[in-house]
Amino acid sequence: MHRSFLSFSLVLFTCSDVSALTLPLSGVAGRVRAHHPTLTAARFVIDEARGRQLGSGRLSNPSLGFDYRTESRLSPVTGEFAFEQAFPLTRRLSLEKKLTTQLVSAAELEVRDVERRLIAEARTQAIRLLAIEKQRVLRQQQTELAKKLSDFAKGRAAKGEISPLDAAQAQVDAQRLLLEGRKLETELISLLGVLKPMLGIAPGDPLVISGDLPALVMPNVTPWQRRADYQLAQTKTQAAQTDADLAKANRMQDVKVGIVGGPEQQHVQGSNYQRTGYIGFRISLPLPFWNRNQGEIAEKKATAERHRLETEALGKQIASEADTARKEMQANADLARETRDKLLPLVLEQTQKLEKAYESGQTDLLTVLRARDQRLQLESAALDATRDFHLARIRYESATGATQP
Repeated sequence: MHRSFLSFSLVLFTCSDVSALTLPLSGVAGRVRAHHPTLTAARFVIDEARGRQLGSGRLSNPSLGFDYRTESRLSPVTGEFAFEQAFPLTRRLSLEKKLTTQLVSAAELEVRDVERRLIAEARTQAIRLLAIEKQRVLRQQQTELAKKLSDFAKGRAAKGEISPLDAAQAQVDAQRLLLEGRKLETELISLLGVLKPMLGIAPGDPLVISGDLPALVMPNVTPWQRRADYQLAQTKTQAAQTDADLAKANRMQDVKVGIVGGPEQQHVQGSNYQRTGYIGFRISLPLPFWNRNQGEIAEKKATAERHRLETEALGKQIASEADTARKEMQANADLARETRDKLLPLVLEQTQKLEKAYESGQTDLLTVLRARDQRLQLESAALDATRDFHLARIRYESATGATQP
């Protein structure tokens, strides 16, 4: 199969005056990271979490008060200044800081999980694109062979050596293969329409996925615990526990400490006044008689337990996904190798013998067409098994969180 034909057909139905973006299969992941619009928007989640972190773990602002009273028959003119600051009696501020730090980590993991899923989706479309292109090349080769057989049958029918029905049947078979090739072209257009937005490419810009399907090589076993959404679930569980501790810390409100003072005029005798002043200390202690935050504490405990159970369930699901994908890889690899190495050589040899026999008049056209159809089915099955191997590998690497180039 010619790589130049692959590259040419991938830009089919695009504008010829626009230079095509040529991207190898290994470059899909990097392109998604840099240009996928959904991923670009998702990264602002991290900025939002960091913004919340900046305002956490801080003391509330102090308050400054002033009280002024005019002179009366019983009291002179007085003025009072007060400066008051609230201080927590518990670890509330440190827990708030810890919680927002965990939420920043959760936001980063959330973006990594979005990236993991988007890369897997884009790589899946690229694999399907290459596989369909290889199917088109196969249909083209089969169409050329069918045309040769059709021309041969037509010539023999003109000489009266074979029935005109055989010639018509050979022509029908050639047209069938040509229509199948055009149907695959339609599928290519659909796949390109799905893949382009993932790579940040405008609909009218051409795209070339260069190269060929990789070899059927089983990847190394990767621990699935590194997967981003599992680590995200663990981080959310830890954050929920910290939030529960914060709810307990909020049982006691802040203590308020302040300094008060001001000038004072005291009427001594006649119109004489004596100026005095004072300074004092004020403290206000909360008394948790009626509300000890029991409702929020119970809610946060339940939330933490829910996150813990959800993390366990997700771990079991991921382990099953990874195991299933690896088994599918092995099964498809075995099927592709057996088809290519054992069955196809036998069918090719038998088809060549039948074609020579037909040319010498020793067999009928229907037998030749049936043998060619079997060859096409086996070649298509081998391509499908190769495609399914790589699709299963993408699912395995996505399930285990394996880093893509």
